[in-house]
Amino acid sequence: MPVLLQDKLERVVARHGELATAMSDPAGAAGSQAFIKLSKEYADLSPVVARIKTLQKAERDLADLDAMMNDPGGDADMKALASDEYYALKAELPRLEREVTLLLLPKDAADEKSAILEIRAGTGGDEAALFASDLLRMYQRYAELRGWKVEVLSMNDTGLGGTKEVIAAISGRGVFARLKFESGVHRVQRVPETEASGRIHTSAATVAVLPEAEDVEVNMAEKDLRIDVFRSSGPGGQSVNTTDSAVRITHIPTGVVVSQQDEKSQHKNKAKALKILRARLYERERALADAQRAATRKSQIGSGDRSERIRTYNYPQGRVSDHRINLTLHKIEKILAGEALDEIIDALVSHDEAERLSELQ
Repeated sequence: MPVLLQDKLERVVARHGELATAMSDPAGAAGSQAFIKLSKEYADLSPVVARIKTLQKAERDLADLDAMMNDPGGDADMKALASDEYYALKAELPRLEREVTLLLLPKDAADEKSAILEIRAGTGGDEAALFASDLLRMYQRYAELRGWKVEVLSMNDTGLGGTKEVIAAISGRGVFARLKFESGVHRVQRVPETEASGRIHTSAATVAVLPEAEDVEVNMAEKDLRIDVFRSSGPGGQSVNTTDSAVRITHIPTGVVVSQQDEKSQHKNKAKALKILRARLYERERALADAQRAATRKSQIGSGDRSERIRTYNYPQGRVSDHRINLTLHKIEKILAGEALDEIIDALVSHDEAERLSELQ
């Protein structure tokens, strides 16, 4: 094990002990903010320390077995048993080290959050809008398989089964951790139903996944918001209702604008718009922090760069290729049904972990 990593393990165990001592101090009143903070840190470190102690015990056992094997006066049968245990434990050690190291990786504070999913049709006209609808269905089915709840907040469809833009809230534990690598440009290659010559068309849609923010996480003062109300209008400018129920909210300091008109109630439209605005501002703050960290760590996956083409769905060949990790799966139907999407996401998570692990070595 690298010396730097060994030192880090010792510091984590020492910190865990310090927290236990501090929490047992009668002067630290249970329920106080300081005590709650200590308790949370202690709870977060406890599973890490448990795995560290398992690793440390394995290392001690390995040293004891080595001593038994090389004892000049030792019994031959005992040496043989020790040898078997030694090599079995030695083969197990890298897995234990990896488990511990993964637990030491910095956690993304947003990983456990729900998420706001935004899908927009890109180049390709009606075919791009149909593909955007396909992506929405894929994420809806994937969410259903994981027991998450999906609420469409806003949708602008083409009337032909396609979607120009859709914004949805996906609620559940760990939603952002699983979907955050989906941000980017998704490209589709297929023969449109209207293409008589059978020529393959290429079109695209952009996906953005934002962690849902709580009120306390985003400084969104009322004085910084300009709220305009207007009449909702449908396709072709047709009036949807005769009241000023549509809402447009502008965050003055950043210029971020969100409009909502799907609901007949002005109150509901305002609530949805604020939810989306909060998520966008939270993601903006995260992006600024990521940009600062990028000076020391360049991570293509972690950047969430929406201009980056990340994946191609090729219908004629029945394949889906993720260009960031050179992964190709020939199961396009299962992926678009949400059933095999985990295979791509798991590979992306593993790749991200491997990159971050290399920085700890």
